[in-house]
Amino acid sequence: MTLDLPLARRDLIAARLAAGQAVVAATLAAEFDVSEDAIRRDLRALAAEGRCRRVYGGALPISPGTASMAARMDEGRERKRGLARAGAATVAPGEFVFLDSSSTNLALVEFLPEECDLTVATNAVDIAAAVLRRQDLRLIVVGGTADPLVGGCVDGAALQTLERMRIDRAFVGACAVSVEWGLSAFHFTDATFKRALVAGSRCTVALATAEKFDATAPHRVAALHRIETLILEAGTDPSRLAACTDAGCRDVRVAEPVP
Repeated sequence: MTLDLPLARRDLIAARLAAGQAVVAATLAAEFDVSEDAIRRDLRALAAEGRCRRVYGGALPISPGTASMAARMDEGRERKRGLARAGAATVAPGEFVFLDSSSTNLALVEFLPEECDLTVATNAVDIAAAVLRRQDLRLIVVGGTADPLVGGCVDGAALQTLERMRIDRAFVGACAVSVEWGLSAFHFTDATFKRALVAGSRCTVALATAEKFDATAPHRVAALHRIETLILEAGTDPSRLAACTDAGCRDVRVAEPVP
């Protein structure tokens, strides 16, 4: 099989990955009658777009637990902005706010109130860059080895820095939410960091898109009674809202869409 157009070849490879198939560079090179270097360039480009995960000899399809921060940022952008605006409304002047690594928390930066003497700390590279562009916010970056899947630092160095902070309001990223298990995360180190964040914060807030209730993540972060404010999307089933309240979450809110 010969394809003269690299973009057409790349689209075919992307379609297989989207269908859940792993791909092998040597096999693709033989199939498309091109060099393995050409296939590796295709896979690097697809990985940069967040459409696959590179492994030795080929690439794997993206699953919810392996999607990078870069891939998640454009998913449901307007819905996340609605949650972010509602979350930002909970912030009080002078607070020390922590934004955990999360594509929804990234949207929060736009809506944080101006001229309120806010200090924002984050372990997320993209969030730090967005806060830095807001010249009215003080920024503290929690460093360490950046995990490309988490989108930030969750190693031992990051934990040590976090433990020395006295946080007023923490926005905790949620990979999955359930009434029975509360907030959960896909990665062990990320869950460990999030648990420390919940434990070390005076107030915790979680913003959850509807699909988070359909997701399953293996590492438990916190029961709902540990979350002071849970903000869900407009149109959420009222029975789900009631169930979250019954589970102990003190403040369950519904976010209106951003016009």
